[in-house]
Amino acid sequence: MYEFAIAWEWLAFAVRWLHVVTAIAWIGSSFYFIALDLGLVKRDHLPPGAYGEEWQVHGGGFYHIQKYLVAPAAMPEHLTWFKWESYATWLSGFAMLCIVYYGGADLFLIDRHVLDISATTAILISLASLGLGWVLYDLLCKSPIGKSTWGLMALLYLVLVAMAWGYTQVFTGRAAFLHLGAFTATIMSANVFLIIIPNQKIVVADLIAGRMPDPRLGA
Repeated sequence: MYEFAIAWEWLAFAVRWLHVVTAIAWIGSSFYFIALDLGLVKRDHLPPGAYGEEWQVHGGGFYHIQKYLVAPAAMPEHLTWFKWESYATWLSGFAMLCIVYYGGADLFLIDRHVLDISATTAILISLASLGLGWVLYDLLCKSPIGKSTWGLMALLYLVLVAMAWGYTQVFTGRAAFLHLGAFTATIMSANVFLIIIPNQKIVVADLIAGRMPDPRLGA
């Protein structure tokens, strides 16, 4: 039993650091593309459909990058998909949630001075809240509110505030803080998995078939 407890702690330690590393990779790639978009320059010699280009230097090499708002005229031979950083971050984070907070619910998830509930109930509330976050976000984006970027941002901020308060009424302080991050990350990763990547695959399929991709799929 002692050996199992030690092994469990090492597993939790390893998953925590895996989550940290994958999250750094995800956030880092996101910041890179923000900086890339801000540095794009429109030039007259760009190919049709190209929005802008940028030259970069790193590690002794030069990189020439062009951005297409929808897609190029022909399908490239190779595409690098930026999706695994998101998936790995969410999966490692959910694994940590299961190992540390669900596995040790009586110690880390539940505070009976906050709300006297069973471990099973707390875990079900946790899972339901993560799923609810994505459903609510998706509905808001597809509603008339989603047409206003600032309006959507303001409403989502209020949702985060409400969830932060709600989590503190159910879980321990530590678990409430972590769940707000899990709530946000679930929305972001689900958006990649269910919206962004499927749309990009449709664009790629259209290019291969010789069809003009729908510009809305790149929005």
